[in-house]
Amino acid sequence: MNTKQEKLEAFGRLLDIMDDLREKCPWDQKQTLQSLRHLTLEETYELSDAILQEDLQEIKKELGDVLLHLVFYSKIGSEKESFDIADVINSLNEKLIFRHPHIYGDTEVKDEEEVKQNWEKLKLKEGNKSILGGVPKSLPSMVKAYRIQDKVKGIGFEFHDAEDAWKKVDEEIQEFHAETDLDKKEQELGDVFFSLINYARISGINPDSALERTNLKFISRFQKMEGLAEEQNAKLADMTLEEMDVLWEKAKQLQ
Repeated sequence: MNTKQEKLEAFGRLLDIMDDLREKCPWDQKQTLQSLRHLTLEETYELSDAILQEDLQEIKKELGDVLLHLVFYSKIGSEKESFDIADVINSLNEKLIFRHPHIYGDTEVKDEEEVKQNWEKLKLKEGNKSILGGVPKSLPSMVKAYRIQDKVKGIGFEFHDAEDAWKKVDEEIQEFHAETDLDKKEQELGDVFFSLINYARISGINPDSALERTNLKFISRFQKMEGLAEEQNAKLADMTLEEMDVLWEKAKQLQ
């Protein structure tokens, strides 16, 4: 692997390239914080896809794209005389040191959970008025629910174990089935999802990753079904549900 000096040189070269692009490339010159935002989200999801597929070469590529955006935002910040990449990194360094007193101070911790609890308490000392104040409003709903639950766990607001969490799932499902008003039924379904996410989290399962793996599995299997139907000179849209079920089982076996 590269030495620390080689890593620093590579990062310095990236900063030089960014300066060149901002000065000479018509597209890069036009970009703003706002115009880059949706592209950054796209790059982040592409990185997420590569991680789920455990494709290390693709992860390396996508990390580069995300890093480019971080450097780009910092370049724009320097043009506005607000901050540059050194300010970004120094701010991060100071935050990491402050939030790890068990490494850089005399605080003692016995396990990961105490580290996380200290982390949330230190965030409040930094001026956050609520434990949940740092949860981004624009997060996808499932990821947001997971982060909310994980954060309140940091101050001890948590079921004792997964079994207790599953009892809450059962309770919410019963309330969902008992409700007849559509609007209230939607609210109860939200409670079911929230409690299921909580159960998964306590059980050590990331629900977002679990659902995405199922999405990918379904897509692969369904496309296999389409291929099987085509081999029979047929179309799925013209088949009965029973006929499609037969192809579905064949697709499962082929996978």
